[in-house]
Amino acid sequence: MKKYHISRHSRFITVGLNYEKADVETRGKFALLPEAGETLLDQALSEGIDGLLVTSTCNRTELHGFAETPQHLVRLLCAHSAGTEAEFHTVGYVYENQDAIAHLFRVGSGLDSQILGDFEIISQLKKAFVQSREKGLTNPFLERLTNAIIQASKRIKNETGLSSGATSVAFASVQYLLARVPEISQKRILLYGTGKIGRNTCQNLVKHTGHSGITLINRTLERAEALGSKLRLEVRPVEDLQAEVAAADVIVVATGAPTPTLKAADIAPDKPRWVLDLSIPANVEPAVGQLEGTTLVDLDQLSRITDQTLRQREAFIPQAEAIISEVREEFSQWLESRRFAPILRALKRKLQTMKEEELDFQSKKIEGFDMGQADAVTDRVINKITRQFANHLKDSDIDTEEYLDLISRVFQLETHQS
Repeated sequence: MKKYHISRHSRFITVGLNYEKADVETRGKFALLPEAGETLLDQALSEGIDGLLVTSTCNRTELHGFAETPQHLVRLLCAHSAGTEAEFHTVGYVYENQDAIAHLFRVGSGLDSQILGDFEIISQLKKAFVQSREKGLTNPFLERLTNAIIQASKRIKNETGLSSGATSVAFASVQYLLARVPEISQKRILLYGTGKIGRNTCQNLVKHTGHSGITLINRTLERAEALGSKLRLEVRPVEDLQAEVAAADVIVVATGAPTPTLKAADIAPDKPRWVLDLSIPANVEPAVGQLEGTTLVDLDQLSRITDQTLRQREAFIPQAEAIISEVREEFSQWLESRRFAPILRALKRKLQTMKEEELDFQSKKIEGFDMGQADAVTDRVINKITRQFANHLKDSDIDTEEYLDLISRVFQLETHQS
């Protein structure tokens, strides 16, 4: 097994793109549907990638793993999405080793989210790890790193106000509609798509508008009926989509399909309409926004809606960063211990061999030699020697790689990675 520590002998790499440089359309090209993520992992395994996590959300798509070069991961991403390598190099980013670790901590802790303090990504990270583990693409490094990020995320959520208040895509959607749609409680609303974002948006609409005149449509009718029954809303089959679109004043699309599910030809420009597209890739044809009287809003526009809640969250950034630093330091100590643990084990084995040879010699040479007492004393000395080396490696500012190499050469050690 390889050495899962960050050194000149191994590279932990992150490649990805997010909301900062890539707009909704571009993020949609690089989005990985579940089946695409599966096949990407299969190809990575066949190509010798040694540990890989894949995350794809509405705000970012990222690959984190061990590879010889970043370009290897970029090629994998482009091979399983609609994005090209040229496009990636225009809007994407690459982090390596400690920079990649630092980036992943910020992402998982909500500091790098499009909406500050949004912790939705942590559930995606957990799923990514489980999926990679099932494929045989995890290792001790990725497991420990994932657990450390989850720990930091939990602490930030429990110990700070970074996630206080309601700021999410679902909440922002409702805030947008409340501010811009006159007499929204009298409007006919169609929610197309009842996945997680659709459900949350629907619940927020009912909660903040008191409006029950909402119609639900989902390709899987049973899922729409479950939500409709819970909120006492009308549910229609997907075959009635055209009629419901024609009747609606507000259309919320959260279908999660790879191509647009609502097109300009589906909408008659006969009255003012507001269309919210909550999907990545976009599930509403851009031409819808050109229809007379129709206002099309995408995720990026919704995410720019800031309020007092977000301003209050910013005050907790230093506290969150301090927690990340603390957890990262613990992770770094574990990482360093993995670096020198094989050498220390080999050193202890060597000292034990030297001890046994010397005790055997002395027992033959000295009459009445107390083998048991000598064995106990020398074991204590060996433990003290190895502990001294360990403490020095932890605390010293020397080049650890050089120092480990020196120990190995002086004692002529044979190491075995675990």
